[in-house]
Amino acid sequence: MAEGTPADKIDERAIRRHLYDPEMPDPDLMIRTSGEYRISNFLLWEIAYSELVFTDVLWPDFRRQHLFDAVCEYQDRERRFGGVDGS
Repeated sequence: MAEGTPADKIDERAIRRHLYDPEMPDPDLMIRTSGEYRISNFLLWEIAYSELVFTDVLWPDFRRQHLFDAVCEYQDRERRFGGVDGS
């Protein structure tokens, strides 16, 4: 059996050290263009608590107004970071 990291040494920090860019903060918003409703393994760990906005606009056609619309949609959401509604 090959040697590796002992299970008791694997925690969130150990995983983060092996991500694409461990120093980059997790995104608050991810915009998925082209009408796709999948994330294709893109930043799976990092977007766990991100808000997702889906748009039919293709990436080459995505403009400032589309970004503005996505940010407005994001601002109207209640961020719970995995928690439940407080009401």
